[in-house]
Amino acid sequence: MSMFCFQCQETAGNAGCKVKGVCGKTDVVANLQDLLIFVTKGIAVVADKARGQGIALDNKTGQFMTTAIFTTITNANFDEAAIIARIRQALKVRDALKAGICPSCGCDSSSAPECVTWSADTDDKIRMKAAYVGVLTTENEDIRSLRELIMYGVKGLSAYAEHAWQLGYEDPAIYDHIVTALSKTTQDLPVDELVGLTLKTGEYVVKTLALLDKANTTTYGKPEITKVNLGVRKNPGILISGHDLRDMEDLLEQTRGTGVDVYTHSEMLPANYYPKFKKYDNLAGNYGSSWWHQNQDFESFNGPVLMTTNCIIPVKGSYLNRLFTTGAAGYPGAKHIGERPMGGRKDFSEIIKLAKTCPAPKEIETGTLVGGFAHDQVLALADKVVAAVKSGAIKRFVVMAGCDGRMKDRQYFTDVANALPKDTIILTAGCAKYRYNKLPLGDIGGIPRVLDAGQCNDSYSLAVIALKLKEVFGLDDINKLPISYDIAWYEQKAVAVLLALLYLGVKNIRLGPTLPAFLSPNVAKVLVEKFNIKPTATAAADVSAIMAGV
Repeated sequence: MSMFCFQCQETAGNAGCKVKGVCGKTDVVANLQDLLIFVTKGIAVVADKARGQGIALDNKTGQFMTTAIFTTITNANFDEAAIIARIRQALKVRDALKAGICPSCGCDSSSAPECVTWSADTDDKIRMKAAYVGVLTTENEDIRSLRELIMYGVKGLSAYAEHAWQLGYEDPAIYDHIVTALSKTTQDLPVDELVGLTLKTGEYVVKTLALLDKANTTTYGKPEITKVNLGVRKNPGILISGHDLRDMEDLLEQTRGTGVDVYTHSEMLPANYYPKFKKYDNLAGNYGSSWWHQNQDFESFNGPVLMTTNCIIPVKGSYLNRLFTTGAAGYPGAKHIGERPMGGRKDFSEIIKLAKTCPAPKEIETGTLVGGFAHDQVLALADKVVAAVKSGAIKRFVVMAGCDGRMKDRQYFTDVANALPKDTIILTAGCAKYRYNKLPLGDIGGIPRVLDAGQCNDSYSLAVIALKLKEVFGLDDINKLPISYDIAWYEQKAVAVLLALLYLGVKNIRLGPTLPAFLSPNVAKVLVEKFNIKPTATAAADVSAIMAGV
């Protein structure tokens, strides 16, 4: 096979992509991403040795590792040249660390992992090596499964850590865990130790999500219940997609007073809920739907599109000249916006200049969406919510957070939302909400039946809400709450959120539309026995079970 990748939910045959990624990445890009992880593991091994000599990991190296790992998340970067450049930078970072602790470190000994010793001085050598460092180099199926479960959790954690440090919030302990997790995946560890490391990664996902929540709310204010416009104005516009709120701020500030409006797309929708962003009269609302509708949404938008993170899909040539990427994102043929200078802003002047030459967006829908139900807002309604539960007006909460995707069986989540009784509340975060957030599901005593906490990282809010309700109802176990979990997953940030839920002790999670291909039968069995994770079934069967509390 020319590649092997099984990290996303849509992987071919629910087994693995072997020729080209279903996501659209080529075999060359897939292999280069594997090599970038390989070399980043080399950084981690050396950094681990440095810790043994009392040398702490510096934040700059931690930042580089999070960005390098983020680059390999599904649908983030399709640009061969950009990934090769990051591999070269990773080699420099690794070798600089080695120089600081050698010769006593043993990094160049025959017993050192190859990720510590391998190097290349040409692109051809890099490409050649890339084909031989993929996940299948771990032959034992169960060890491979656990290593990749840890790795994909770290990928999600790294994405969230990067968003936090872009806003000036860092925790060296998070970087230390990345070092620990990556370095241990190069060692021959027993299954029990790898299972423990998996849950430890979940613990650090919780820490990272809490840090990002603090970064976002301190910088932009606490999300407020907000009606977001879905129509368009007559001005030319820029569409911003992805997850990075710092990029959102830079774009809004630079377009202010220019006659160019800014619209959010997909996972950027929750930016409309933050008080600081509401102050910009050039923030026009949300345009389109979830990530996989890009070809239609970007085509009809008419103006330039800025992708701040994943999720990119293969681009239609008709709008490629209007597509810009930044940060960990990249796409061949798209203009990439470089990093912001220290204390400054990214330069979006080229995007703004192009926008002024484009017609206004084509209107594709009208109306509003209501969101902004992060933990502070929901807890402010706690008395009302508790009273509704005690009176029987609310029988159950159903957490339907996670990712959207292209597969037809994701209609399941729409069907579940429609089938849930009218005395249930859906708690959501992430782009999975686009499967039901425009349905006329009504409210319960003024409480909307769909409470949108925000982006996928705001799944933390749902955990905070659950823990607070546990306290309010005087329960000793989070699983005794009238809350069920019906999670949609697609990529590695959803895997990270899953590990966070497992660390918090949440059981009986339904996961769909399929269980991850990277879970071997034995590892899946462990998760079923320990946490009662189960695959989604039919909407009717699952709604019946959910309402019965099973």
